[in-house]
Amino acid sequence: MSSNILNKAIRIATVATVFGLVALPAIAAAPMAGTAAPGYYRFMLGNFEVTALNDGTMDLPVEQLLQEPAGKTIAALDKAFLKTPLQISDNAYLINTGKRLVLVDVGAGDLFGPTLGKLMGNLKASGYKPEQVDDIFLTHMHPDHVGGLSANRVIQFPNAIVHAEQHEAAYWLSQKNLDSAPDASKGFFQGAMASVNPYVQAGKFSPFDGSVELVPGVRSYPSFGHTIGHTSYMIESAGKKLLLMGDLIHVPAVQLDHPNVTIAFDTDPAEAAASRIKVFNQAARERTFVAGAHLPFPGIGHLRATGKTYQWVPADFTRMRAGQPKPH
Repeated sequence: MSSNILNKAIRIATVATVFGLVALPAIAAAPMAGTAAPGYYRFMLGNFEVTALNDGTMDLPVEQLLQEPAGKTIAALDKAFLKTPLQISDNAYLINTGKRLVLVDVGAGDLFGPTLGKLMGNLKASGYKPEQVDDIFLTHMHPDHVGGLSANRVIQFPNAIVHAEQHEAAYWLSQKNLDSAPDASKGFFQGAMASVNPYVQAGKFSPFDGSVELVPGVRSYPSFGHTIGHTSYMIESAGKKLLLMGDLIHVPAVQLDHPNVTIAFDTDPAEAAASRIKVFNQAARERTFVAGAHLPFPGIGHLRATGKTYQWVPADFTRMRAGQPKPH
């Protein structure tokens, strides 16, 4: 074979190899990792640092829980490329004001099974420690929002003061209400008591009433109905606002188009729907940044009003830049 022909053959073989036209010996596949990145997302709101923390997800048969015909729920989920049971996030939010470290809700702890209870690990992964938290503000006392406060009645945030709306606290921490509750509801009371009472007994519980500035830059925002004292929180820094909505919405695929649809967990369904519409309208009108406990993680974005329905506009991913804080 001439040298020219040999060189040409070598070049052809090389090109074929590069473009995968010639089979190469197989390399053993790497094992699947089986885990995702830690569940936190961080951004700047004015001069405040906000960290969204994921506590995990829960599978809910929402077609049985939403107060509308099951077929309508299933059709709405299908339109959004979803199915039931629906995997729903459980989110909490950590705000560093520069002077205080504030946590809004604490996840489920061990009250909701193995798919939740991830908040503490994600808090640590985000660079913070539970003993650094100064204040904890509860949107309400359902188990997926208070369970992370205590483990076996041992305080998990040793330096924090826990705050909740006073009617909410009086309702869920009442032994009389527990005794008279239906059997199916007793666990909600027991979970709230086991989680919150260690702080009450330690003198680390401080209820509030109505709309008040709780710490500089953090104001309570009554949004009753889901529970008797359900409260949202308005965070404000350097002219930027973020409304933490708690459980004003559970299933965006349904409740954005039909905000009057309530869920079985609502204490007062009519009031819950009215609160949702009032808050959504104001947030859309004022272009306020919002976040929801059960919106897909990190649950942060804007609401756009379109007649009597709403559209969810998730926040763009943004990088953190020292000295140049920008919320979005």
